[in-house]
Amino acid sequence: MGFLSTIMGFCGFGVGISTGLVVGYYLFIYFQPTDVKDPVIRPLVEIDTESLQKLLPEIPLWVKNPDYDRVDWLNKFLEYMWPYLDKAICKTAKNIAKPIIAEQIPKYKIESVEFETLTLGSLPPTLQGMKVYITDENELIMEPYLKWAANPNITVLVKAFGLRATVQVVDLQIFAAPRITLKPLVPSFPCFAKIFVSLMEKPHVDFGLKLLGADLMSIPGLYRVVQDIIKDQVASMYLWPKTLEVQILDPTKAMKRPVGILHVKVLRAVKLRKKDLLGASDPYVKFKLTESKLPSKKTTVKHKNLNPEWNEDFTMVIKDPESQALELSVYDWEQIGKHEKMGMNVIPVKELTPDEPKVMTLTLLKNMDPNDVQNDKERGQIMVELTYKPFKDEDLPKDFQESGTVQKAPEGTPPGGGVLVVIVHEAQDVEGKHHTNPYVRIIFRGEERKTKHIKKNRDPRWEEEFLFTLDEPPVNDRIHVEVWSTSSRIGLLHPKESLGFVDISLSDVVSNKRINEKFHLIDSRNGRIQIELQWREAS
Repeated sequence: MGFLSTIMGFCGFGVGISTGLVVGYYLFIYFQPTDVKDPVIRPLVEIDTESLQKLLPEIPLWVKNPDYDRVDWLNKFLEYMWPYLDKAICKTAKNIAKPIIAEQIPKYKIESVEFETLTLGSLPPTLQGMKVYITDENELIMEPYLKWAANPNITVLVKAFGLRATVQVVDLQIFAAPRITLKPLVPSFPCFAKIFVSLMEKPHVDFGLKLLGADLMSIPGLYRVVQDIIKDQVASMYLWPKTLEVQILDPTKAMKRPVGILHVKVLRAVKLRKKDLLGASDPYVKFKLTESKLPSKKTTVKHKNLNPEWNEDFTMVIKDPESQALELSVYDWEQIGKHEKMGMNVIPVKELTPDEPKVMTLTLLKNMDPNDVQNDKERGQIMVELTYKPFKDEDLPKDFQESGTVQKAPEGTPPGGGVLVVIVHEAQDVEGKHHTNPYVRIIFRGEERKTKHIKKNRDPRWEEEFLFTLDEPPVNDRIHVEVWSTSSRIGLLHPKESLGFVDISLSDVVSNKRINEKFHLIDSRNGRIQIELQWREAS
């Protein structure tokens, strides 16, 4: 009887299960609930703050703030470069921490604090967005927002009172908003000379500390104290306007800034060759510095004289004494036709002893080719007195952090006078009716300077510097700056046209020492030009 009951029980269970599955499937397929409503889809702007935070617990900055750009490509770059950046950052961190530790440990009677291991782990930081500032200065400013949950391996060994203790940092989290400034921008790779880093707000730093296997941060009250100490220490060193400065290139060499003045006194020439068929030659001296865009300088013409005396003084700005040289050429002046070259020679600046006048007698050559047999012909000699005066350390620009810093005028500038520096940076939206090959023409007190020509460009960039040595401050003067375009084709129709001009008063330049502005060009629809003006007074 018991066996039969068991068999019937199994059969009833199987039939009941089968029947329940069939009925459930039938009800699921053929009977739909009637109280189901379609979901309501609303724009994000119509959702209240609390509901939005539940839907999106962490909204990137590039979503909330239109000033921030999305930088997924940079996060991908950090991911691939992180193993190498980890080593570079750890090395820099050690160099920064050493003097700080050395200064602090005597206060607490600690013998030493050393890093046993220092690695930031395998997880790179993530940039939630980046804001880029555009200024008229020679710099690039970026403000990324950084979030980093790291798995570092940082072990610090502390020795005090004959005891050793090992402290390990775990579970590091950092939220920070740094400002990164690259300046000055230079024409040498990587195209910036220094990096300045500062924090725009106190960073959030969270981590655990293990001592002998125990988590110190779990001690009541210790976590808050450590947090406040770290925030205050970091803020005291790097909270804006304080910065961390990292030099990449030597700014003086990268920018080719003036490092000295070359005083040239053209004395005389002797035994020059006769060039004119009727009478003697009419010599004058023309000279310039190699690797310089400034125009050549000339002496006066001595008519009908093969042994002329000039005794004329000139000054020239030196930017690289190791590579620059003074190139002297003597010409025979002609009233009609091309002036004929009588001879030349070159003097490397590095051969001159600083601050010592040197009188040199140079044999005139046809060219500087030592294998040219025509250099053996007698062409005469020229005598010059040269003095190279390098700027003193205090006269050189030490720091490009303060872009408004203006140098003093070089030694030899007339007392009470100075040097007017005109830097032509760039122009925007300049357009000619027939061609757009712009260059800038500067006219000041009868002197004219020109930049190089740039072909077919409405937004040209020159970055050229011009100097005017003056006997007195140009308080009541104006400087005329005009953008011109010349045709690249040979022809008489529309060879040259003006793209706009501006007259700039120099009274503000003298009082403020420096201005750097974009000026709207007169007679131009939308054209603008960025000009930097500096007034360097004689010391």
